[in-house]
Amino acid sequence: MKIRGHHQKSESIVKRVRGSFFFFLFSFLLFSTVSADEIKSRAAVVMDAVTGRVLYAKNPDLRLLPASTTKLMTALVVLEKANLNDVVTVSRKAANTTPVRSGLKEGDKVKIETLLYAALMKSANDAAVALAEATAGSEEEFVTLMNRKAIAIGANDTRYINANGLPGDGQYITAYDLAKIMRQAIKYPILKEILGTRITEISTETGKTLFIKNTNKLLWSDDELVEGKTGYTRQARHCFVCAGERDNETIISALLGAPSREVLWKETEALMAYGANVISNVKEPVVYLTMNDRSSFGASRVSYSAGDKAFSHHLKIKKKVRSEKKTVRTSSRKKGRGRVVLARNKSSRAALKLAKYRRVKKPSMAKRDDDQAHG
Repeated sequence: MKIRGHHQKSESIVKRVRGSFFFFLFSFLLFSTVSADEIKSRAAVVMDAVTGRVLYAKNPDLRLLPASTTKLMTALVVLEKANLNDVVTVSRKAANTTPVRSGLKEGDKVKIETLLYAALMKSANDAAVALAEATAGSEEEFVTLMNRKAIAIGANDTRYINANGLPGDGQYITAYDLAKIMRQAIKYPILKEILGTRITEISTETGKTLFIKNTNKLLWSDDELVEGKTGYTRQARHCFVCAGERDNETIISALLGAPSREVLWKETEALMAYGANVISNVKEPVVYLTMNDRSSFGASRVSYSAGDKAFSHHLKIKKKVRSEKKTVRTSSRKKGRGRVVLARNKSSRAALKLAKYRRVKKPSMAKRDDDQAHG
């Protein structure tokens, strides 16, 4: 009897402890938020893959460099224009495209599907150029198709200059457009399969085998993240876009300009969790516009899809700034079910002068050597 009473008392204590824990957890999820200051990436967007609804955004309309996330658009155009079983002969230009290469040599014969694995998993620049030449005859003609495709899917603040994302004048993308592009990409089963593959081997028609590993580290640490594409150049910094399952919902997360890979992975996981909470009505959708991240770009309007009631209006940067004692100040105003937050710092005055100009300042050319091996 004593033993039974002891167990019953223990179970009662455990139930109270569990109840307190879940109450604390619910309270934390309810009142905590992901502020612009906590997200170190220059721009980020979290999107509901089914509806296109924006769940979270930081500088969604800020034009930044795409780096190797460009290869997602390369893949979309290839699937639209080419046959996966077509055999391609690798050109000298493609084979010599540095710095990230799959190891293909001039004259190697490989299938389109094989090149897609190399371009999307290893972020191989040689494979991307080979795909472009096989699809359109030349990389220049292929870029025209890429930009047409971007406009066709509503990525109006995106412009490409090559098939791989290597640095150069006149290219840009926004986090909002990048999320749109991923939303299109996951409609193709073959792209979901490739982007979600950790390790594989590819081979040429002559039997030469190449080992490739996915640059998406979250495939090893998060079973729910099913596919993603990384990018890096010295100017663009670290970029990543992915689609993952959260509570039976597919959520897209796009980040541009993260200071490191470690930050990139942590922020992706945090934003995916935030998006799931918005879908579950635990959190409200929010947009942050930070002036310090826009210091070298003109501030412009951003409009979301008409079906997104929370953010169907235009967002504008206010042109009057009060002097603040604090380094960072945030103000918010209700907009439908979401919030628009303007985060400012001491450099806001200079940034607002630039905001008067609608034309975006083009980034200067970076050396190709700056593109690190992890793609």
